[in-house]
Amino acid sequence: MTKWAKQSNRAGWMLSALALASVLAACSKNEAAPVAASGASAVGVAGKAASASVNPALTVSTVMPETASWPITVTANGSIAAWQEGIVGAEVGGLRLERVKVEVGDKVHKGDVLAYLRQDSINSDVTLSKAALAEAEAMLAEARANASRARSLQPTDMISKQDALRATTAEQTAMARVDSARAQLAANQLRLTQTKVVAPDDGVVSARSATVGAVVQSGQELFRIVRRGRLEWRAEVAAADMHRLKPEMAATLAAAGGPGLTGKVRIVAPTVDTSTRNGLVYVDLDPQSVKASGVKPGMFANGQFDIGQAQGLTVPQTAVQLRDGFAYVARVGADNKVALTKVQVGRRMSGRVEVVKGLDANTPVVASGVGFLTDGDTVRVVAQAASK
Repeated sequence: MTKWAKQSNRAGWMLSALALASVLAACSKNEAAPVAASGASAVGVAGKAASASVNPALTVSTVMPETASWPITVTANGSIAAWQEGIVGAEVGGLRLERVKVEVGDKVHKGDVLAYLRQDSINSDVTLSKAALAEAEAMLAEARANASRARSLQPTDMISKQDALRATTAEQTAMARVDSARAQLAANQLRLTQTKVVAPDDGVVSARSATVGAVVQSGQELFRIVRRGRLEWRAEVAAADMHRLKPEMAATLAAAGGPGLTGKVRIVAPTVDTSTRNGLVYVDLDPQSVKASGVKPGMFANGQFDIGQAQGLTVPQTAVQLRDGFAYVARVGADNKVALTKVQVGRRMSGRVEVVKGLDANTPVVASGVGFLTDGDTVRVVAQAASK
């Protein structure tokens, strides 16, 4: 084979190889195009599905606000004290305390003897007064006899007018001395009775400072008595609420975690403390509730006054969330989206809260779990909660 023929064959083989490569490249392009198109369409469908299905933030139940008639109350704090505490002291001074009959906590009745003072010196004074009275009465008898004789002799001029006047004057003086002696005897007898320290009224002995053997002075305190066992609640009420309270209004209170006490307003103080801006309201406590609770004077108590009834829109307490010092409820719209709404709350009772402002009676709210929701969340409502 000639050189030219070899070159011709080599060129033909090269042309065939190039043609085959072009055919293979075209086939590979045609096969890759459908695959790419199908991949792009799959990504688009997945994106649309992901955007179309948004998971709810929480599964909740809703509740409708309810209108209820609740009592209007005024809250207060204060101390329990004796209605009146009587002070029993010595009426005579300079005598030694001989015997004490009562202790703190004893019940006494009016006129009961609480203590005895020594009577020796006063008995002596009584004896002297009786003797002085007897002497005065004897002198009065003599003066009366002389005056009677002078009056009978005066018409006969057997006695001078001066002597007759002297006799009648002596009679009057003797009568005055008798009256004075009787008064002195009565005073000493009164002092003798005052050696018995007696209870001025029914009550309970709340304090005792009497000590056997001590020399007491007139007016010195020996005992204190809670008169008739009556206690009262001295409630401190804000000045803004004072005008709402009237005598005979009912009050309920509790002290030291014990059972509740009941009472009625006796007096509303006419003034307000300038430092605290609170006024005192005196409440007479029911004796039966005092006995059942076992409260004592000096205990602290908190309570409330019932001043009437009023209608209010209420929701469960779990439906209200406090955030940054404000109260919120979660309203649920028709699209199941949450709208946090600021509300103003008022009274609370039996697990429910009064909504004063910010909520419509026909708007459903999330019954519980408000703290896990944010404004605009989508929720799944499973059922409407039953109101209690």
